[in-house]
This record gives sequence, C-alpha cells and structure tokens, in this order.
Amino acid sequence: MCLGVSESDPNSLLRIPFFRRGSKRSRIQVHRLTRWRKRCYKGEKMAVVRTEMELKNLELYLENQSIIEENEKLRKKAVLLHQENQVLMLEMQRKNISH
Repeated sequence: MCLGVSESDPNSLLRIPFFRRGSKRSRIQVHRLTRWRKRCYKGEKMAVVRTEMELKNLELYLENQSIIEENEKLRKKAVLLHQENQVLMLEMQRKNISH
C-alpha cells in the first residue's frame, strides 16, 4: 500500500486536497474587477469614437453651410443674368421691329 491508502477505500486518493487558486470570493472579485476594467476601456474607446464622430459631423456641417451660401450667391447671380438677358432680348426685338 502506498500513502496509507486502505484497500477498503479505493477512492481515498481523490480526497487529497489540491492547491487552490484562492477562495471563490476572491476569484469573483477578480472577475468583477476584470469585467469593470474592460467596460471602462470600452467606454473610453467609445468616448474617443464619439468625439471623432462629433468633430467629423461639425466639419461636414460647416462644409454644407459653405455650399449652401455659395448656392445662394450663384442663384442670385443667375437671377440677375436672367433679368439682364430678358432686357437685352427686348432691346433686340425693338431694334428688329424699328428697322
């Protein structure tokens, strides 16, 4: 017989205590801390992404405002050119009628 195992109890080897990694409570605390750290990191990453998106959104908004202003200027110029064109057409018609 080895290590004092009796023949009547063949499963007595299973009762030898194994090294434990710590109490269940400490493992749970470590797990919670790890989960918390991951969540914080993910939150920081999301905050960075959110800030980048807000900056890009602001940049696009300003670009759109610039385009809208330029469109208004071009529309006013087109109206003036159209009016000038109509005046010139009337003058041509008058000259053609008088000749």
